[in-house]
Amino acid sequence: MATPVSPLSWLVIGLIYLYRWLISPLIGPRCRFTPTCSRYAIDALKAHGFVKGCWLSGKRLLKCHPLNEGGYDPVPPNRRQDRDK
Repeated sequence: MATPVSPLSWLVIGLIYLYRWLISPLIGPRCRFTPTCSRYAIDALKAHGFVKGCWLSGKRLLKCHPLNEGGYDPVPPNRRQDRDK
């Protein structure tokens, strides 16, 4: 069973999609990670909810700088969903 996504999470996800459609094409691909930072944020918000999803996304954005080589960095699994299985 999927975790319901809160209205605040949907608002932030909508803002991320606006960024992806309006701003990202103007500046070009810059993310050092797979999945991209915007995809990571959307996945984190859907999997962990608003508070923890924003926390994980913020940590990821702070890692996205020229001194970090990047690479594969998936969203950590939601332990609550794993426990409910």
